[in-house]
Amino acid sequence: MATKIDGSYGEGGGQILRTALNLCAVLGRDVEIERIRAGREKPGLRPQHLTGVRALARISSAKLEGDEIGSQFLSFYPGKARGGIYSFNVAEERGSAGAVTLVLQVLLLPLCLNTSSSEVTLLGGTHVPWSPPFHYLSMVLFPTLARMGLRCEAEIEKWGWYPKGGGVIRVKIIPVEELRSIDLSIRGKTKKIIGISASSNLPAHIALRQKERAHQRSNRSEGCSEDEHGR
Repeated sequence: MATKIDGSYGEGGGQILRTALNLCAVLGRDVEIERIRAGREKPGLRPQHLTGVRALARISSAKLEGDEIGSQFLSFYPGKARGGIYSFNVAEERGSAGAVTLVLQVLLLPLCLNTSSSEVTLLGGTHVPWSPPFHYLSMVLFPTLARMGLRCEAEIEKWGWYPKGGGVIRVKIIPVEELRSIDLSIRGKTKKIIGISASSNLPAHIALRQKERAHQRSNRSEGCSEDEHGR
């Protein structure tokens, strides 16, 4: 019998959908999710959610029902996830700058816990509002996961901005040999602050002002001198 999940629970966004599908693919559990994003301005599955759902179905030979734009119900019956070479395009359905990093969230754990390596190419938005940008993936998430034994490498071939997208990232995933627990409850001493200030189709001084404002705020909060900060 399929596990039933209320997709409007708590914050009620796409994260409950991605997490549920991720775990069910790993555990081989059937799932039915209803009221998907019910409280949002545009409820139901949006292009990036649909891309993630179909991508996970592809790598795990899953059976789907309800996989269409605007659907608030989805059934997912997974098979066994397989490593390999894959490519997924968020803009394939209606054109979208949907976040490629959120699509990767659905795929990452099943591919990491596989028996063979994978290479995944994702096309869509690499830096879009309300989603982790590519550089969070490469500079924060992947180094943290590496401490758990998960080995992932990401490179950006083309930046993709809202609303057009058009970005391209490539991710290499090596199956985990041993999954380790980590403790992040103690922050530790700040050693260095590194940031990236970027803009698209805007004057260069905007990115420079962003950088200078970040310097000002971090100097006040951390007590660091100008030369202790990354540029």
